[in-house]
Amino acid sequence: MTDLINQIRNDFPALHQEVNGKPLVYLDNGATTHKPNAVIDAISDYYRTDNSNVHRGAHTLSDRATQRFEDARKTVQAFLNAAKAEEIVWTRGTTESINIVANTWARQNVKAGDQILVTAMEHHSNIVPWQMLCEQTGAELIPIPVSAAGELDMAAFAELLNERVKLVSVVHVSNALGTINPVAEIIEKAHAVGAKVLLDGAQAVAHWDIDVQALDADFYAFSGHKLFGPTGIGVLYGKEALLNAMPPYQGGGEMIEHVSFSKTTYNSLPYKFEAGTPNIAGAIGLAAAIEYLNGLDRVALAAHEDALLARSVELAEQLGGIQPIGTAANKASVFSFLLEGAHPGDVGTLLDQQGIAVRTGHHCAMPIMDQFCIPGTVRASYTFYNTLEDVETLFRGLEKAKMFLL
Repeated sequence: MTDLINQIRNDFPALHQEVNGKPLVYLDNGATTHKPNAVIDAISDYYRTDNSNVHRGAHTLSDRATQRFEDARKTVQAFLNAAKAEEIVWTRGTTESINIVANTWARQNVKAGDQILVTAMEHHSNIVPWQMLCEQTGAELIPIPVSAAGELDMAAFAELLNERVKLVSVVHVSNALGTINPVAEIIEKAHAVGAKVLLDGAQAVAHWDIDVQALDADFYAFSGHKLFGPTGIGVLYGKEALLNAMPPYQGGGEMIEHVSFSKTTYNSLPYKFEAGTPNIAGAIGLAAAIEYLNGLDRVALAAHEDALLARSVELAEQLGGIQPIGTAANKASVFSFLLEGAHPGDVGTLLDQQGIAVRTGHHCAMPIMDQFCIPGTVRASYTFYNTLEDVETLFRGLEKAKMFLL
């Protein structure tokens, strides 16, 4: 496995640099992942050779750009196992994907007295759009409780479900805690009372394959930059019948069929949700990232990530003074913690001085931090290009930080 990981690391140029005179140890993959050469080259090649706007262009460059753009959509379709390419909508990222559903499907289907369920561990992007909707419609936003270990209270979830619940919008994997939620069970129970389900997959797609048909998810959202692709590109998957019934999110070019001052008719799926010139290079880069992943043994790499997390837990116990935050039995490779007696921001600064990149703060998940009565955490988020040596370096860095701070 060591040889394989080293070979993979050679595909990621940003990993091979020094920060503050130290070799970079990049442990902030939950915020954004680095990009392999295949992605960088695909984006560069588009701009060097095919740079043109897509659709309706009467020239070769536009034809080539359109082909690559729509092939990218098919790549995402296969990646999620969506039934049709028309169910894949390009967005700027998970946040915009959720906002589209909030401002289209939910506007049509959620009214005063209805309820939307989220979890207490949600990212702000899966809280605030629903709060805004509830303020404007008179609906109610209700959080599903989370235990001290960072696990959903599924008994409480079952009690919350009733005919007033129109939508359950939950994170597949918590960015702050690493908890992997039982989304298949959540979907089954929500559907039993007639509710639709949106999954925030931003933290899940980088770790294992997603099958939206097997899950029976109504909506699934993710961001390219957390999947080794570029920033500014994301995906909203929606079941065809739901997307067809939803009004457009924005008006402008591409999303129209015909415009006159008496009446405008809208384009077919997925274009009615893609107003304006899209992020063509971003879509091509995201497809390149997925194709890169398809060439790897993702099951073996997921096991490697689990080993990185397990080693973190072992070293934390050995070092002492480390309080893990989020100890769910089923976790992705996120180690969120506090160094007792030290502010997370100070710990992050001292680690950065040693070339170790982590994230500190509330991780856009303030409600769960408030529940735990903490200002935030230090978060080391691993992916398959991280090594056991990276984990060892982190804890050597923490040992030095203890000497300065405690």
